[in-house]
Amino acid sequence: MISTFSDLIDMSTSQDQPQRLLFLFAQAEGSNAAKSNKKKSKPQRGTITPVMCVDKLPEEIDSFESLINEADSINTDWNFILVAGLSGKNGQAPSTDDADPYLNQMVNGLTSGEDLSRYIIFDREQNPIMMQ
Repeated sequence: MISTFSDLIDMSTSQDQPQRLLFLFAQAEGSNAAKSNKKKSKPQRGTITPVMCVDKLPEEIDSFESLINEADSINTDWNFILVAGLSGKNGQAPSTDDADPYLNQMVNGLTSGEDLSRYIIFDREQNPIMMQ
């Protein structure tokens, strides 16, 4: 089970085929219609908007912090990262060109309200997030 960003990197580098990681940075805005009850955790509702996306080989990522710093140097208006892996073939990692249609699919899926459970999602503090 992946519970930290380093778990994600470790898992991606231990696959049979080289991986390319796909990152979609998104802005989630919650609804404040109901106050949360500390005794009973209720799901929060809101909207999620894509902000930017990038693909990287696992070895191109030094740490979660370096990824965050790189993203923030481009745009700070995000609070979640959706991550997917793209598997290579015949010992070759997928190229950035190979990743483009999948990044577009991630953006389109997010904007159309598709199920996000197939993605690993982290907040800015590297906390795993469950979306339903």
